[in-house]
Amino acid sequence: MNIENAKAQMRKGVLELCILSILKSQESYPSEIISTLRDSKLIVVEGTLYPLLTRLKNSGILVYRWEESSSGPPRKYYSLTSEGLSFLSELQESWDMLVKGVKKSLTKTAS
Repeated sequence: MNIENAKAQMRKGVLELCILSILKSQESYPSEIISTLRDSKLIVVEGTLYPLLTRLKNSGILVYRWEESSSGPPRKYYSLTSEGLSFLSELQESWDMLVKGVKKSLTKTAS
């Protein structure tokens, strides 16, 4: 089994939670989101991010607005909807339970 593939799958599994958490604190355009994720060692490329943002927008979790940029083309800024905030809250609860379960499992196997 390829360890890099396993690591990539773990990152991919939490990507939605991370993106929504970023957008909870402030609206952002995709390059900012990618930069924040890279700073957290969650390497993401545009080809991964854009389809996810589109799916979340189509599901009513996100909205976007266009803003003119002085240094290039207009930027699409994403933010959470009220439904998105609720969805993020549920994801966060599920994540917390998952982390506790994994820690408990790892503790038992380490003994």
